[in-house]
Amino acid sequence: MKKVTVSSLLAMKQKNEKIAALTAYDASFSKLFDEQGVDVILIGDSLGMVLQGADDTLSVTTSEVAYHTKCVRAGAERAFVIADMPFMSYSEPSIAYNNASSLIRAGASMVKLEGGEWLLETISGLVERSVPVCGHLGLTPQSVNVLGGFKVQGRDQSQADQLVSAAIALENAGIQLLVLECVPAQLAKRVSQQLNIPVIGIGAGVDTDGQILVMHDMLGISANYMPKFSKNYLQETGDIRKSVASYIEEVKSLSFPGKEHTFE
Repeated sequence: MKKVTVSSLLAMKQKNEKIAALTAYDASFSKLFDEQGVDVILIGDSLGMVLQGADDTLSVTTSEVAYHTKCVRAGAERAFVIADMPFMSYSEPSIAYNNASSLIRAGASMVKLEGGEWLLETISGLVERSVPVCGHLGLTPQSVNVLGGFKVQGRDQSQADQLVSAAIALENAGIQLLVLECVPAQLAKRVSQQLNIPVIGIGAGVDTDGQILVMHDMLGISANYMPKFSKNYLQETGDIRKSVASYIEEVKSLSFPGKEHTFE
């Protein structure tokens, strides 16, 4: 199977082929996901919650993400590998350049940043320096203390319009992928239709260009709780490989997410 690239992800959007993505943090799961046909693997700062047992992602460091990126890259031959840039690792452009370079050197093909218009200079600077960038809007977990918790975003018209404007601005600045988290399904559909780049949803309904789940949620083994937008595939299949294959098939066939996983 051909290696997944930015160009092939864009082609999937253009052909209306859904993108299936999962988080991973080590070589063994990365290899398993890759062999089952996952398109994108994200080394998420979610590792702070699902691996370290923290209440949020804020304590995760760039060196920790780099370590896990190196592990994931060792297992991934086909899948496109994205690494999260942790809290405050991109507070200024020069800081972002240094931290992004360490993640790319560790094996990432793209870095992901949370936030809107305040990131435009940083994004354009990274792209100019040959670092591909994925944006992240909606519920941005690194802003949990500002947002007052893990809450659905964009439910009123003003918030929704601001999110759409931010998404367009991020695309114009140079992002080549966007993650949209915990927003109403109709807003996610609107964003996906407005942008030329692929939009990958998590808790954003079925009309985005793809889906991503935290692997521990998808397998029903998260230490804290099961989000509304997730589904326990291991409970259904009783086998990890079958769980991943089922998740991919349901994403591709638009069976997941269902209404019970979606915010209105």
